[in-house]
Amino acid sequence: MDQHGGHEHSRHEHHHSSHAAPGGDSGWRTAAQATLHCLTGCAIGEILGMVIGTALGLHNGATVVLSIALAFVFGYGLTMRGVLRVGLDPRQAFKVALAADTVSIVVMEIVDNAFMVAVPGALDAGLTQALFWISLAASLVIAFTVTVPVNRWLIARGRGHAVVHAYHH
Repeated sequence: MDQHGGHEHSRHEHHHSSHAAPGGDSGWRTAAQATLHCLTGCAIGEILGMVIGTALGLHNGATVVLSIALAFVFGYGLTMRGVLRVGLDPRQAFKVALAADTVSIVVMEIVDNAFMVAVPGALDAGLTQALFWISLAASLVIAFTVTVPVNRWLIARGRGHAVVHAYHH
């Protein structure tokens, strides 16, 4: 790397170009990948929170709060795991995760929890009932669909998940 960061810049540019699809992806593929990454962490937390809340017989509000909290923990955790591997210290990794994932997780959580609350009986259904699982799966699919354009907009402006790209090798 030269004193002006030339090697670093070219590596960063190469990384971004590797995400572009032939024929003009316009950032949709990158946004979908970023949203899928976010969805993974959110889904783990969301499902775990819904399962714990339902199993413990928590009030619907408490179940939603638990699910949201765990979605943030797992969402940030997955991003931190990736940037910790490239040498960031935990404090820096947390800052990157906050910058990369906060808006995406917020949008995803608003959408999927609003859907779960809106489906009559979904939160009150037991873990053995199809209504619970079908509603939860549908809520995550809808949240993904709504969040992809949000992530595309953020990435196009160098924000959101684009922040993580500077740390990939």
